[in-house]
Amino acid sequence: MKRLCLRNRRVLRVAVIVAAALLTPAVQALEADVRLKWFSTSSVLPDHDIQRVQSHTPLQDHSADMRIMFKHQWGRVQLLMDHSTVLFSGDTAALDAGRDVSLDQTVSEDSRRWVDLTWHIAEGNRHSSFHRLDRLAAQWQPGDWSITLGRQALSWGSGIVFQPMDLFSPFSPTVVDRDYKAGDDLLLIDRLLANGQDLQLLHVVRRDEDRDVTSRVSSTALKWHGYLGAVEFEAVAARHYDEPVAALSMRMPVGTALLRSDVVASRDLQGDWRVSGLLNADYSFTLGQRNTYVFAEYFHNGWGISELAAPLQLPEELQMRLERGELFNLMRNYLALGATFEWHPLVNQNLTVISNLHDSSSLLQVQFSYSPGDNQSLQAGWIEPLGRAGDEFGGVPLLPAADGGLVTTGGAGRAYLRWVYYL
Repeated sequence: MKRLCLRNRRVLRVAVIVAAALLTPAVQALEADVRLKWFSTSSVLPDHDIQRVQSHTPLQDHSADMRIMFKHQWGRVQLLMDHSTVLFSGDTAALDAGRDVSLDQTVSEDSRRWVDLTWHIAEGNRHSSFHRLDRLAAQWQPGDWSITLGRQALSWGSGIVFQPMDLFSPFSPTVVDRDYKAGDDLLLIDRLLANGQDLQLLHVVRRDEDRDVTSRVSSTALKWHGYLGAVEFEAVAARHYDEPVAALSMRMPVGTALLRSDVVASRDLQGDWRVSGLLNADYSFTLGQRNTYVFAEYFHNGWGISELAAPLQLPEELQMRLERGELFNLMRNYLALGATFEWHPLVNQNLTVISNLHDSSSLLQVQFSYSPGDNQSLQAGWIEPLGRAGDEFGGVPLLPAADGGLVTTGGAGRAYLRWVYYL
């Protein structure tokens, strides 16, 4: 009870500080928006899935999220605050399988962030609820400089499905809700140069497994962004989790299409360099007077393995990156193809296929989107794994089964429904 009271005091202190900053005489500069979201999934587990042994199929899961977004301009200083209240309910919570497996990739705790801004409301056998501050930052913009301090989101790189250059909370390839990235506790200094180029200096603060703030788990990076003719470049030099990282990103037009490439080199624990990268292109056109968009993306995972076997034993450094949420795939080479077709100005259909080039398994995602207005959208879709037990997308092998088969995880077909409304 004493700990709960202390946490409530922290909530109150944060609320008072933010309110004091926002409720200045220039109230007319205050902007406030609200997003309501409902997300439901139904997962059909194959017979060889480990969760099928523990439970039943299909698994039903639901989440509700109210995100309140404040923005306040005070001269050259802009204050940002996004507060979310989230409710989870369903079979995954009952199995204690973790919320990170959900398709909306909702962040539910801050154990590794510098400041713990998540507070749990209630927790039961099949449900849990919490509220958290996903943005809490101040941005100062004197002239050609911009300095951001606090919890804010950052995206680097040119990936469409995969993001090897985005080291700070990248999206999973199959995530549905991409409206808002998770924020990190950071200091970002941005300098716009006279020639149109810009430099960014970034420092992200994290805590280790003992809740200590150390450089061993933090990140410091310098990024240059500029142009050489029609080609846009980004170059990054970083120290990430106490490891050196160098990256280069390129974007260039090819006719009416856009070609992009990211290359990221990181040094492993043995002192060797591992290189990851992607190459993609996308193109928009009209087909039968309907807007159409297509893309293709090749991804090489320098930390991946070339074969899966039971019992599953992953290399230590691959496992670390999976746990940190930097990677979501186990093997080395992938190809993603996708298309969006506008059936009606209010109705779109998306089709994405992600293929593992080692075991030939694939993941098929089909989604229909209906947007009756600028403030509302509804998406319904299906994700179907195409592969055998033991393939990455057919079901990652965990253990040999008693009948000579395999016990696997991750091979479920999933239907989802997502509704979003902005007030």
